[in-house]
Amino acid sequence: MTDTRGQQPSYETYNGPLPGERTGAQQPGGPYHPPQAYGAAAPGGQAAGAGGVRRPRTGASTTPRTRKARLRVAKADPWSVMKVSFLLSIALGICTVVAAAVLWMVMDAMGVFSTVGGTISEATGSNESNGFDLQSFLSLPRVLMFTSVIAVIDVVLMTALATLGAFIYNLSAGFVGGVELTLAEDE
Repeated sequence: MTDTRGQQPSYETYNGPLPGERTGAQQPGGPYHPPQAYGAAAPGGQAAGAGGVRRPRTGASTTPRTRKARLRVAKADPWSVMKVSFLLSIALGICTVVAAAVLWMVMDAMGVFSTVGGTISEATGSNESNGFDLQSFLSLPRVLMFTSVIAVIDVVLMTALATLGAFIYNLSAGFVGGVELTLAEDE
């Protein structure tokens, strides 16, 4: 079989630009100037290219338009829901323990425990030392321990329920398509 293309130039002697190299009057170390669509504006206000400055139409509105996008939450990843709900429930548990401690301190400073304890002692008629002592029963360590146990149970339950909710949402989104949201971009 013979070659019918004729004589081909040698690749070793090619001196033109390689693919990806810029051609033109650019200097190697100078800044890059992208090509202009309408030509560069001359000092007199005229464009160097198509013969005039591009002006907006007279009927064009100059108020910015708000862009809207309609999206659908088709699936909630149960692993990410579990991680987020775990962190949020830990934060809620810490807030619960701190709130219980602050509330106990405020009530103790106001004398609520001693007043209620005295009322209980008068109502039961036990003025002896073996009567019911509300202040020892509702001491700060006991209240904080009880609140901490409740907070740990809440962390476990809230994490499990949120993860289960993600599974149930994914099942129902498969039937009805999920929750549709309309997002708007403010300008």
